[in-house]
Amino acid sequence: MIRLTLLALAVACVALAMARADDTKKPALLNFKMKSITGQEVDLSKYQGKVLLVVNVASRCGNTPQYKELEALHEKYADKGLAILGFPCNQFGKQEPGTDAEIAAFCQTKYNVRFDMFSKIDVNGESAAPFFKLLTQAPAKPKGPGPVSWNFEKFVINRQGEVVARFAPKTKPDAPEVIQVIEAELARK
Repeated sequence: MIRLTLLALAVACVALAMARADDTKKPALLNFKMKSITGQEVDLSKYQGKVLLVVNVASRCGNTPQYKELEALHEKYADKGLAILGFPCNQFGKQEPGTDAEIAAFCQTKYNVRFDMFSKIDVNGESAAPFFKLLTQAPAKPKGPGPVSWNFEKFVINRQGEVVARFAPKTKPDAPEVIQVIEAELARK
């Protein structure tokens, strides 16, 4: 009886150690939990092995029509391993004043957005979401590290969870340089 208990305890310890070892294999950028636009907690590790296009978005910005191109990319590449993550932010010109429910309704009715949207956050400063604090430290070309400059800045993260490109807000999601990076990363397995 004691041997069985000790054996069960040893097996549990090994399983716990293996689970912790698996956790350390997660890329740092995917070690966060964020709230979806509908309020559910999302473990970003669910995106492990995918190519990500992360964008801070706003509903009342000159760049807002980029939602259309983002949705087109989602439709074209989602089944090939691309996930688009939209993070509403009101830090730039107060161009995202709505609630999460209002933002979700706007995205659905105006642009039929089906890619993953998250709860409104800050992307710069002390109140910035930790995910964005880490994201903006990456020395990815062409923009390099530093604060997010405006709505619709774009980050491409490879299947290993590394930031491989960062594009300015005015660079459209379907610009040749963005597509080239996305397709190159999708081709890598």
